[in-house]
Amino acid sequence: HNALFICADYHIPNQSVTTPTKNLARESGTMLITPAMLLRLFALFSTCSALVVPLSAANPAVSLKGTALCRLSDGESIDLGEALSSTSNGKTMLILGTHPADFNMVEYGQKVRVFSSQMKEKGIDRCMIVMNGNQSSCQKLANLLELPDGVEIFPDPTGESGRRFGVSRGWRPDDDRISPILKTTVVGLGFGPPWGTLPAVLTGYIGNPNGRREWIEESLKQGQLAGRWPQVLDIDDDGSIVGNKFDDFPLVSSWGRRPFELATLRLQNLVDVQIKHWDELKPVDSRCLTQLGGCTIVSAGGEPIYSWVDTGLCDVPDFDKLLSKL
Repeated sequence: HNALFICADYHIPNQSVTTPTKNLARESGTMLITPAMLLRLFALFSTCSALVVPLSAANPAVSLKGTALCRLSDGESIDLGEALSSTSNGKTMLILGTHPADFNMVEYGQKVRVFSSQMKEKGIDRCMIVMNGNQSSCQKLANLLELPDGVEIFPDPTGESGRRFGVSRGWRPDDDRISPILKTTVVGLGFGPPWGTLPAVLTGYIGNPNGRREWIEESLKQGQLAGRWPQVLDIDDDGSIVGNKFDDFPLVSSWGRRPFELATLRLQNLVDVQIKHWDELKPVDSRCLTQLGGCTIVSAGGEPIYSWVDTGLCDVPDFDKLLSKL
């Protein structure tokens, strides 16, 4: 329904099954589903769900035209759609974030901070972030994460710009009989729709041999220098990282992203950003408590070259992969 579906080739290898199983399936006319097949089907579901974006997100310069927000730094009113359309030689990134005390918003901000130089190398010369909060909460998060000065922040207390972009509004958003806290809890436990929370959360615990951890280490370092817990890095007087407790993990220390490494950053964010500063960061509109986020990158004239909508808590794009495609 009102969605653009872009599907990549996905190959599920043939399963190794015994001859009796083959014969039974042939004779009964049914397919026997093995645990390995279920795992692959789950991976297929997660992959394809990330490749579906609403039509509004596929053409953000049009869908956001007329959506004006005041820039945090100077109070100037900016039409988001026109800002995308006015992109000239370079590229513009627009993040339609969540509320400032949310996992996704914190991770979007941390990734922008760490990848800012690489974004510029890839031609992204303007980065705008919409946060679903009032001015003071948006400024507080920007200070906590030490966001670069060149990033333009736009407070949107009602979250309307995200909804116009086509972000997920969460589980049962129009059911007023259920409290927003319960709705958020349901999605946080992996139920839905949306269904993307569990894959995004579990990867923080499981790790990935082929993953990247640079942004995680840099974010842990920023948090540790700010006095946040837990502290897992050895940092020299000049600010360089000289050790990481995850380097001592048996068998998996050489992985690109070690088990529990990303989960440790998320714990640091939860304890000393989201919970500690909840009263200063919390949303003022209950709809924003359940609403997810998204982002887009456009080239000259607002031509979209990348769009993403979150499908769960902690489900934000992999900036390493994103930038490698530009």
